[in-house]
Amino acid sequence: MGDQTDAGRVAGLVGLLFGLAGMGSAAVAVTLPAIAADLDLTTGGVSWVISLYALMLAVATAVYGRVADLAGIRLPLLVGVGLMAGSAVLGGFAPNIEVLLAARILQGMGAAAVPVLGMAIVSARYDGAVRTTALGQVAGMAAAVSALGPLAGGLVADVAGWRAVVALPALGLLVVPALWRALPTQGSGARLDVLGAVLVAATAAGLVLLVQSPASGVLIATVGAVLVAVGVPAVAARVRRRPEGFLPRRVVREPVVVRSSLAASAVPAAWFALLIAVPAVLAARGWTPLQVGLALLPSALTGFVAPRLAGPLLTRLGPSWSLIVSDATAALALVVAAVGAARGSAAVLVTAVILVTLAFGLGQPSLMAAVGGAVPADVRGVALGIATLVFLVGGGVGSAVVGGAGEALGVDRSLLLLALLPLLGGTLLVSTARARRVPS
Repeated sequence: MGDQTDAGRVAGLVGLLFGLAGMGSAAVAVTLPAIAADLDLTTGGVSWVISLYALMLAVATAVYGRVADLAGIRLPLLVGVGLMAGSAVLGGFAPNIEVLLAARILQGMGAAAVPVLGMAIVSARYDGAVRTTALGQVAGMAAAVSALGPLAGGLVADVAGWRAVVALPALGLLVVPALWRALPTQGSGARLDVLGAVLVAATAAGLVLLVQSPASGVLIATVGAVLVAVGVPAVAARVRRRPEGFLPRRVVREPVVVRSSLAASAVPAAWFALLIAVPAVLAARGWTPLQVGLALLPSALTGFVAPRLAGPLLTRLGPSWSLIVSDATAALALVVAAVGAARGSAAVLVTAVILVTLAFGLGQPSLMAAVGGAVPADVRGVALGIATLVFLVGGGVGSAVVGGAGEALGVDRSLLLLALLPLLGGTLLVSTARARRVPS
């Protein structure tokens, strides 16, 4: 373990980097109506800008987690942040939607290094109450910077247009030097299960494509269904054949890891859903990106408060009960947002975003604490990667529900439908929480 006294500084820098990666969705979200108008797209069509980013953010996380176990954190983080920055600039210069989506895919692949490796830095460097507090500080800073994303996006869009907003995550390159000495460089040197990684990525992609297919047609639905139908048994077979492969059997058979990851995935689902729904509803009422960003400023302030609540609550309740509280808050946020979308009320929509910011600020460190305490140290990196994969696939599902079902059912009804996910997730964890009364 590293010097415990620098935990606040390292956690702040990791959270800042995490937040800048989050700007790849939060800042861009307020410009979606402008992108749609510029590139002649529908709301469902432009939502792919968020959905594909969230999808690649999800499927690449477990790869980075495994690579960190094998080769250390420093090089994978540098490669990931470099790819995030370069592709963000590429997206800013994209001449059409095809190039923009390709850039967003690459950007998601790069940004995926940040959540899992950032949490791995804190988990590897600190222990005990210091680690718990630091994880809360990371999530709080990340939520605050991400929440400032709409305001930053609105300001930049007002001055320089949506293309400059797409390029904002390139600023992440400036944070890496300040973290350099805190980055572990040693790994186990084992081999990466490439086939296992591909199978997991394809299955996750199929799920998001299938959910978004109502707005994208029969071809997308067919591709998604095939990927899921083939991928699920293929992944299961791969786990049996390679018990120490990309999905180690002792990780995926750990009930705490599986249940916590599934329950936590509902929180980013709510987050990403609101990133699409709120700007779309307000833009339809004539709001500019800057006005949307200013309206969401209270959620940024909430992000600063979140770490003061998340750390003590996590210590008091333990990871499982904290996740249940996070899921309940996310469900409430979606119901409130549905009411706001139906009424076209900015005040109600802003309230929903504040609630989901609180849920995210508590859910992320709770998931990391639950998973980190449930598996041996030698597979902790890959376990955190798998948990983060499931967590962020939820984000892809959330944006896909609004982008897909939203066109068929309306934004308000799609948000109500999505509210079932955190309710199911919280219910799934109740038995685990009762069995683990002592916080881990």
